[in-house]
Amino acid sequence: MPSESDFDLQQFLPYLLNQAAEQASLGFQTLYKTRYGMLRTEWRVLFHLGRYGEMTAKALCDRGRLHKTKVSRAVAKLEGRRFLQRRTVPQDRRAEVLALTAAGRAAYADLHAQAQVFDRQLTAGLSPAQDQALRQALVILAKL
Repeated sequence: MPSESDFDLQQFLPYLLNQAAEQASLGFQTLYKTRYGMLRTEWRVLFHLGRYGEMTAKALCDRGRLHKTKVSRAVAKLEGRRFLQRRTVPQDRRAEVLALTAAGRAAYADLHAQAQVFDRQLTAGLSPAQDQALRQALVILAKL
């Protein structure tokens, strides 16, 4: 059995995943923060609505694994920038459906195109097989 002194934090998978995620996130954050003044949860809300269409805040939390307080703040900021609008659900007056406005769809289209470029740049040093294996492994780990 390895001793405690054999433990290498630099090879500890959770540490490596966190470091890689943080590095990648900071790179893309520069883009959405500079262009639109958005924070991480705001662009994630924008992307989910842009990709999947209108949904409730609860559905956003579930789909994106986001905390409801952060989603609430992000929704308020995006609404203030006129990137999204709320609509009360007639069957349940407590529920609201969120949808992107024309400005929100334009921001989504711009950031979506930039995300695709960023994604290609991020994996430029990997072979196609390595890229595919990495994505498959991350999908499996994300489901744990």
